[in-house]
Amino acid sequence: MKSLRLFICVMPLALAGCSTLSSVNWSAANPWNWFGSSGSVTEQGVSGITGSTPLKQDAISDALGGDYRLRSGMKTENGGIVNYFEALKGNDVALVINGDGGTVSRIDVRDPDIKTDGGGKIGNKFSDLYRKAYGNCQQASGDDAGAVECKAEGSQHISYLFTGNWSGPADLMPSDDALQSWTVSKIIWRR
Repeated sequence: MKSLRLFICVMPLALAGCSTLSSVNWSAANPWNWFGSSGSVTEQGVSGITGSTPLKQDAISDALGGDYRLRSGMKTENGGIVNYFEALKGNDVALVINGDGGTVSRIDVRDPDIKTDGGGKIGNKFSDLYRKAYGNCQQASGDDAGAVECKAEGSQHISYLFTGNWSGPADLMPSDDALQSWTVSKIIWRR
């Protein structure tokens, strides 16, 4: 009789425990997931942010999964004021998120842990990704003047910004030989 009472008392607790355990996120318990996951740059966007993501702090934070601390800013561009968000990883700016029309239109990736689907990442040499600039690259402008921007192979939305040493005229693009040692300083996604 004692064991029946004990069984009756323990059974609801055991069943409640089973239903509670079913809602546990078991993939988060794996040691290889403890330190966060790196995002990626795809044709659709960056780490959950797409061209339809509203340019609002809550929406961007949700899309990034809370892996970054966000701060907002404003700058002038083409005579108008543009709002943007910076996603910080520690004290470093990992992403700069710009928008127009209320949604995200451009993301500058500076986080070395984020790669493109094609394997491109911050720090890659020009020679790792291209043999020549012709047909792939152009001089960057605006805030990126002095750098060279190259479309990622087969992509309509992703490009790499290369920086390096160049002692030639500012209005000329460096030669292919000079570009070989330049490295990716950021990955740019545009809607």
